[in-house]
Amino acid sequence: MPSRTAIVARLRHIRDRGRGRWLRRTLLAGAAVALLLATASWASVSWLRSGAEGRTYPVATVPEAPVALVLGTRVQPDGTPAPFLAARLEIARELYVTGKVQAILVSGDNMRHDYNEPEAMRRWLVDRGVPTDKIALDHAGFDTYDSCARAKQIFGVERATVVTQQFHLARAVTVCRHLGIDAVGVGDETAREYSRPWQVASAREYGAGLKAALDVLSGRDPVHLGHRETAVDDALRAR
Repeated sequence: MPSRTAIVARLRHIRDRGRGRWLRRTLLAGAAVALLLATASWASVSWLRSGAEGRTYPVATVPEAPVALVLGTRVQPDGTPAPFLAARLEIARELYVTGKVQAILVSGDNMRHDYNEPEAMRRWLVDRGVPTDKIALDHAGFDTYDSCARAKQIFGVERATVVTQQFHLARAVTVCRHLGIDAVGVGDETAREYSRPWQVASAREYGAGLKAALDVLSGRDPVHLGHRETAVDDALRAR
């Protein structure tokens, strides 16, 4: 009959072997999930780039469109646009001044009363000579999908030039196109001087691209839809 010590050793061996099996299975499952996500992210980015192919331009050669859709991003605590957003707004200003667009729709986050991207964007443009009646504000552009969906469904935009950073441009143009807007885009490169934020934001595009694909496939409504607004129509009619 085996000794008590031998029995305990055998039980420990069985226990340790079970733990090893569980660990191997967990690692294999984790690796499979990581591979699946990486493949899906790569496929979504390829889809986005394909959707924007031949539809991104510099300011000088972009075709004319009725509206520039400027996508919001961070506003600083003092209420001024952070450098990435200011760079987008400068492109929109150039598009307006050169007659490439007749109105500007600024779309951003105003979910909290103390944080207002569209108003900061409007103020920046007006301070630099764009007439206030040529600017329409979308206060519920909480992400790229929502901004594009609301531009179409709430503001009635049929054709637009989308303005954002270059790393974000393919996603923005493709999403807008799939939501029914005949979109081209102009991407900012000047903010590349902020190398660390630029690299981080560029890397995020893989995850954001996967989310964009899921949003388009699901056809979800924006976080806030609301009623039809005439702000873009009014801006286009303004003299």
